[in-house]
Amino acid sequence: MYRDKREKKKEPEDQFKEKLIHINRVAKVVKGGRRFSFTALVVVGDGNGTVGLGYGKANEVAEAIRKGIMDARNNLFPVAMKGTTIPYQIMARVGAAKVMIKPARPGTGIIAGGAVRAILETAGVRDVVAKNIGTKNQINSAKAAIHGLKSLCTEEDFAERRKTPAQKKKEKQQDTKEKRDKVKEPAVAAAETSAPQASAPEQKSE
Repeated sequence: MYRDKREKKKEPEDQFKEKLIHINRVAKVVKGGRRFSFTALVVVGDGNGTVGLGYGKANEVAEAIRKGIMDARNNLFPVAMKGTTIPYQIMARVGAAKVMIKPARPGTGIIAGGAVRAILETAGVRDVVAKNIGTKNQINSAKAAIHGLKSLCTEEDFAERRKTPAQKKKEKQQDTKEKRDKVKEPAVAAAETSAPQASAPEQKSE
């Protein structure tokens, strides 16, 4: 089938989703009057356990949002999850903002509001209960939620913490030995292929 060469190829869609949490107008008083600028609080995530929070400032709204998105992409981090929820309850505090996040059963949904809800949705947490106990400031609430999600640990992390220094040293030695063996394998195989094969002795016919 003939295909038009001018047809543009479809570019792969970006897996990250951006969500605007809050826009604030800031006024700076100078000798000639007031100068207005804008700040944007943005969250970016892939909906599968990765999220980041960004903050941008500019004289225009679009530029502030763009800066916020770039800042959020630079601050991406993985969230420890257990199925569709978090492993255990956490309590995080930043300034006067205090956020509590609790795991919930499948089918509960996201019971939260404001900046905390936007962050949990973007991170991919589907069943969770959250409560903003302190101030309603969007910036501090978002920072508290991010701080709490960063502090989460998986079962493997706790198991690694429980290991004694002797166990960690033994595992390190085993890993070093395995790496050396992997490096030696290609050299041994090359030596075997290059070595001349010994010919079998000829049998004399009677």
